[in-house]
Amino acid sequence: MFSRLEWMIAGRYMRARRKEGAISVITGFSLVGILLGVGTLIVVMSVMNGFRAELIKQIVGAQPHVQVLRVDREGIADYRELADRLKKVSGVKRAAPRLEQTVMGSSASGEGTGVVVRGMLPEDFKSLPGIASPEWSEGDLNDFENGVAVGEGVANRLSLSVGDKMTLITPPNRTTVMGRIPTRKTFEVVYIYRIGYYPFDNTYIFLPLDKAQGLLNKRGEVDDIDVQVEKPDELNLDRADPISLDLRANAGSGMVLWNWKNANGAFISALDAERGAMFVILSLIILVAALNIISGLIMLVKEKGQNIGIMRTFGMTRGSILRVFFICGASIGVIGTILGVIGGMLFVIYIHEIQLFVEWLLGVTLWPKEVRGLTHIPAIMHTKDVLMTAAVSIVLSLLATWYPARRAAKMDPVEALRYE
Repeated sequence: MFSRLEWMIAGRYMRARRKEGAISVITGFSLVGILLGVGTLIVVMSVMNGFRAELIKQIVGAQPHVQVLRVDREGIADYRELADRLKKVSGVKRAAPRLEQTVMGSSASGEGTGVVVRGMLPEDFKSLPGIASPEWSEGDLNDFENGVAVGEGVANRLSLSVGDKMTLITPPNRTTVMGRIPTRKTFEVVYIYRIGYYPFDNTYIFLPLDKAQGLLNKRGEVDDIDVQVEKPDELNLDRADPISLDLRANAGSGMVLWNWKNANGAFISALDAERGAMFVILSLIILVAALNIISGLIMLVKEKGQNIGIMRTFGMTRGSILRVFFICGASIGVIGTILGVIGGMLFVIYIHEIQLFVEWLLGVTLWPKEVRGLTHIPAIMHTKDVLMTAAVSIVLSLLATWYPARRAAKMDPVEALRYE
């Protein structure tokens, strides 16, 4: 499609001489602009992919995929039989009875904070994905039957270590001759965990189910059954997927299902909407760089007007002239895109090292876990995002190149050489 002569002429035009320095500067800015735009877009999309995947991983790892509870929100007394029925459903990995309530926690040092107590059977607690493979832990998981497991954030706020005592105080839940009074019990901290999801590490503590029933005055019953399935992404209660239908049938009448997508749907949708908006916004950087290609090529066409007239006089066609200047502009876009893709991919690959270096250099925390909910910057690069970014960059560059190249091709050789 492009002849050797056209490539040779385009190459000479791109190597600007000293008197054409302004064109060279504009070309350089265009190249750098596309490089930065492509690289930035790849990094931002990768971080948002990682942020979404990490949050879902932590949510799914620590929270139930499906909650089975009574329609009237009363306690479930036959929870063992119900859990056994639900475990038999194809695709279900575990079904765990659970109690949960917000209480006040305090330590021997006198510090206090609100925590969420979750009561579970020891075998169910140990099989939680986020607990079985935590980001960090202290203590022995096998001692859970003898005490309480505490999130790292709770332990830090109350200055707790393994072996310390922790007092839990419930809202008024017992009726006496003096009226309703709270329950107050002290437990030994036997395990401290960090799964990496800050809201969970900073809020939840776990008790063996029998001790939680005594503390919350709910002996012989639980709030719901937590169900973990093999493919949580396929759950969709609104569309009645096969697993949900089987769970409903085995749960029986008077029970309702609530899955992790219902509980976090608005949050996940907001992440997806933000991701799409960021792609469009950051693509404007590439558009600005593409506009620089237009201005640079227009100046090049004006500068090379005499040469265009001579080439046309010697028999070069309009199509050849168009292709020469099209090569000039397209080369800037393609080279900038390639360099941007390489730079963006390298940045994503070494993002954790870059984060640590910048934090050390500036003495600041770039990714505060209290705000972001995660302990590090996550980044997952999808091939689809890289290809889409490269495609947008190249298409915008080619569109920006078309107008000045066409203008050069339509130049009248007589007018170009009139005053020469």
